[in-house]
Amino acid sequence: MSSTWSLSKLLANLHDDIEHRLAKVRESFGHSTTKGDASEHVWLEMLQTYLPKRYHAKKAHVVDSNGLFSQQIDVVIFDRQYSPFIFDYEGQIVVPAESVYAVFEAKQTINAGEVTYAQDKAASVRKLYRTSLPIPHAGGTYPPRPVPRIISGLLTFESDWSPALGTSLVEALEAGKGDRRLDYGCVAAHGTFSCDMTECYTITPQGRPATRFLLELIARLQSSATVPMIDIRSYAKWLAT
Repeated sequence: MSSTWSLSKLLANLHDDIEHRLAKVRESFGHSTTKGDASEHVWLEMLQTYLPKRYHAKKAHVVDSNGLFSQQIDVVIFDRQYSPFIFDYEGQIVVPAESVYAVFEAKQTINAGEVTYAQDKAASVRKLYRTSLPIPHAGGTYPPRPVPRIISGLLTFESDWSPALGTSLVEALEAGKGDRRLDYGCVAAHGTFSCDMTECYTITPQGRPATRFLLELIARLQSSATVPMIDIRSYAKWLAT
């Protein structure tokens, strides 16, 4: 008895599962904080399942070797192949700034307030200092890698705007410049948005947004290559003597 596989159906079903779970969260929970926590869990579980194992996705704070901390970030995608945790206790995670590839806020709906909130969160990470050491190899050392730009964005189920991904969204996104710029995001019920290096935004409606977001994110992570070699001794200066 033969069976027929369909890649298009597999990819569509991945999106449908994420959208359905986000919709159930919105329908099932009455408390806004509970809804928010459950929505974060849906996005985190997708990323933890489908990202290559060199990347981890967790809710976390980010710290630099100067002792400055970011705000708490809903979704931090960070390196675990070459970078240590700074702190991991009872579900509270702190990761070094050098290990961070991307940060996202996960909300029920997108609106001007949530875009501003995500922009502020992104800036709290990007302002942190990152070390980069020379990289030893068999024939000597490579020079320190320039630190890559940290990807940032916003993940939601719905939109408060009508149209959902129209001019109001673009205007809110374009208000974030420099460290506050959001690069990429997903509104699971409606589509995705992305920003190129000229800071021009592209809106992609429908097209199985959750799956499209995941595949494009992986492509962007690939282009970031590996995080810089962390100067872990620079963190040791904070040990009490």
